[in-house]
Amino acid sequence: MNPMLPAFQQGVDMSPHPILQAAGVSRFYGERVGCKGVTFDLWPGEVLGIVGESGSGKSTLLRCLAGIDNPTSGRVLFRDVDSDLDIHGLGEPARRGLMRRAWGLVHQNPRDGLRMDVSAGGNVGERLMDRGCRNYGEIRVRASDWLRRVEIDAGRIDDLPRRFSGGMQQRLQIARVLVSEPRLVYMDEPTGGLDVSVQARLLDLLRALVRDMGIAAIIVTHDLGVARLLTDRLMVMKDGEVIEHGLTDQVLDDPQHAYTQLLTSAVLT
Repeated sequence: MNPMLPAFQQGVDMSPHPILQAAGVSRFYGERVGCKGVTFDLWPGEVLGIVGESGSGKSTLLRCLAGIDNPTSGRVLFRDVDSDLDIHGLGEPARRGLMRRAWGLVHQNPRDGLRMDVSAGGNVGERLMDRGCRNYGEIRVRASDWLRRVEIDAGRIDDLPRRFSGGMQQRLQIARVLVSEPRLVYMDEPTGGLDVSVQARLLDLLRALVRDMGIAAIIVTHDLGVARLLTDRLMVMKDGEVIEHGLTDQVLDDPQHAYTQLLTSAVLT
């Protein structure tokens, strides 16, 4: 381990290419600004946080980056094998295929990311089938293993998600996303709405899984504590624009913009 390297570069594949590039990404709703002129590179193994108050544009930006919404202007490039793909220039089938095999999305409400009428094991197994696995025995074994990894009793593999608590549903959603070993994961307020004690366990779990798997991730959150614990780099958004950007500890410990100073002081007081 090289102490001169930032955390996200320790023990991960040092690709010479960013895994994701946003170039001037803007999204307008009539005259209302969703996000405006956002540009950055995301590197393999790096965790980027996007923070700001409600309405700051962070969720709009995430939807554009994840290929859910098309930007009004700008481009989002994803590094796939040895070429950069403009994800909004792809046809819908190609985009969906890329989303299934190369990246995942963890929703704030796990019901948006789970099939509630399918068993816990089935939710995880579906992602394996998307990757070409057809052996039922292998699927079940791997699903059981992932339930254990996210601290769900493997004996509940046949239970429906609606029988789980909110925290368990969120952990199941994480297993469903990560079982396919994506290269990039988007997370939208992954601990929102959970009790503080449940949040703490989930954050420890996410941090360990992301680091162990060397996954690149983009995390949208309004919680600066979550950002400090999980992210390497931080973008602060206000009125749809990035107003501060840097290493997480630097941004939070020595904020330069008045708005960031206000956010950090609100946490401390």
